[in-house]
Amino acid sequence: MHHPWPWYIAGPLIGLMVPLLLILGNKSFGISSSFRHICASCFPGKISFFKYDWKKESWNLYFVLGIFLGGVIMAFISDVHYLPMVDEELKASLQSKGLTFGDSWAPESLISLSAPHLSSWVLMIAGGFLVGFGTRYAGGCTSGHAIMGLSSLQWPSLVAVVCFMAGGFFATHFILPIFFK
Repeated sequence: MHHPWPWYIAGPLIGLMVPLLLILGNKSFGISSSFRHICASCFPGKISFFKYDWKKESWNLYFVLGIFLGGVIMAFISDVHYLPMVDEELKASLQSKGLTFGDSWAPESLISLSAPHLSSWVLMIAGGFLVGFGTRYAGGCTSGHAIMGLSSLQWPSLVAVVCFMAGGFFATHFILPIFFK
């Protein structure tokens, strides 16, 4: 039976990526820039944002491909279909606000993955757009800023991580309750 790696193994392994990337040529860790590299390779010279030498960052595309293939391989060799666990106390709190879970890890009354409603699609597409826009506007994603940026003592990454956290707290305590009514 396969289980996710515990935080005390996975966390240090992720943390070791920082010195490894710095030793291998002052490279920067982050996933959101990969989408820009893919677009730059597919649409060279068409859009000014994609006019740069993406081949210098092609290692990042292999890294992302490895993440994807690792997930696919684990899905095939694992005898357990692992779903993220939601803390029972959090589930109870969300259920008191009107969200229902059923057997899923996602609240069925908000997002139904088995039979998606129009509202589920709108939430998923809008959420994806906002995440994509936010990562480009912030100059990187949470993993890039929090893991690589903070480790290399970059001031913009500290500001970005503080804003990510503040935005998450604000959405959790002020925006989501509006949807729960």
